[in-house]
Amino acid sequence: MAKTLGELEALRWDLRRDCVDIIMAGGGGHIGGDMSVIDALLVLYENYLRISPKTTEDPNRDRFVLSKGHAMEAYYAVLCARGFFSLDDVKKRFSKFGSPYIGHPNNNLPGIEMNSGSLGHGLPVAVGMALAAKMDDLPYRTYVFMGDGELAEGSVWEGAMSGANFALDNLCALVDRNYLQISGSTEEGMKQDSQEERWAAFGWNVLSIPGNNIKALDDAFGLAAETKGRPTVIIAHTTKGFGSSVMENKAIWHHKLPTAEEYEQIIVDFSAHKEAGLNF
Repeated sequence: MAKTLGELEALRWDLRRDCVDIIMAGGGGHIGGDMSVIDALLVLYENYLRISPKTTEDPNRDRFVLSKGHAMEAYYAVLCARGFFSLDDVKKRFSKFGSPYIGHPNNNLPGIEMNSGSLGHGLPVAVGMALAAKMDDLPYRTYVFMGDGELAEGSVWEGAMSGANFALDNLCALVDRNYLQISGSTEEGMKQDSQEERWAAFGWNVLSIPGNNIKALDDAFGLAAETKGRPTVIIAHTTKGFGSSVMENKAIWHHKLPTAEEYEQIIVDFSAHKEAGLNF
């Protein structure tokens, strides 16, 4: 059953805490990008993606590819909330020798479709998944989340061209447009604006939204599912490190372990956001 906007608003702060706790337990993680994309992951898994721990082998299940695979800690938090894994087990074994809970998607784990982390590969693979559904007359939809830094990869635009060419209206991509990558501003590395104009030129249905807004995300995934004749891309304008002033819009938090003092403040900030949302 789909969750209400109020339920999602409260849950997103709990999942952020789970995500940070996973990072603390493992001794590191891509915390900034986790915080920018976790809202989209939450809304997708709670209200749109047709998969459960019991249907991971169902040929009609929806497919999801986390192309920005370094946001794995956020993905673990959402998968745990959906019952795929035990949160305690993930925290206990994350990033430990021999553990399946590594820092990027591992398709030896139930519910994970593709190993990723080498950026730029997710969209082409998702195009193949969506095209296979069309060829086999299967009802599943395919979703793929990309970071904005990876859009400098040429394979992304080969996938974009193919998706439109094959009229893959069962494909929805999301770009986590937080304007930062490991080396700093995306605009200083490889200028990207306007993403909206670029994707439209490739023939995609383009939805531009505030990407840390739960209602905007919920509406966008709904519109994507209704679009016919072409794939949809959601340009989600997000804030790296969203949820705490300790991390927000700071490239240094691309991959960083909070100190004890920073952790305490981050959790205080999450709690304040949750309380404000409940009282709204």
